[in-house]
Amino acid sequence: MREFLYYSTKARTSGNFDLQNLMKAGRMDIVCNVIIAAFFLSHKLREDVHLHLIFTGPPCPPRHLEFISNKKMPISKKDVAGLIKRMLYKYKEGRKTEVFPGCFIDKKNFSQLAQELQEQGKRILILDRNGEDIRKLKDEELKNVVFVIGSEKGLPHKEIKKFKKKVSIGKETYFASQTVTIINNELDRRLS
Repeated sequence: MREFLYYSTKARTSGNFDLQNLMKAGRMDIVCNVIIAAFFLSHKLREDVHLHLIFTGPPCPPRHLEFISNKKMPISKKDVAGLIKRMLYKYKEGRKTEVFPGCFIDKKNFSQLAQELQEQGKRILILDRNGEDIRKLKDEELKNVVFVIGSEKGLPHKEIKKFKKKVSIGKETYFASQTVTIINNELDRRLS
């Protein structure tokens, strides 16, 4: 199972946003593109993806949305934003709620999630233009990891200092969704 964490400083943390203007919803358009890049191939849904989204935008941060691919997950390219909106509305204080099969929401910040993932034995790899080239990593180093990608505002500096391993997909700066696509391609070529 490949695992990603996308951190957004702006994404709305409630479902009261306009589906027709996702840019004004804290760049929810970027979030939708990340989800599509993580889960979709040309004519099928990937069956080996675990995606975490951390939203720290207004009005009630943080929110942790979690997607685990399965055959019953109600995800379509046309309605990714609607799915997120419904998940945010279904948040229940103090609980992790499975809103749809494989789709969960709870209140968790970046630090809490990163610690939880490490306790599960996962290695955290921070995507950074100045990190070690992903192509220089051995296949074993790409297993049981979580790739952490920040929004255009980046990741919380205080938190990412704790993680020594930074990897790069090249010297150019790519959109978050392009980064997910490039990593998926690298894993497809090397580990499939």
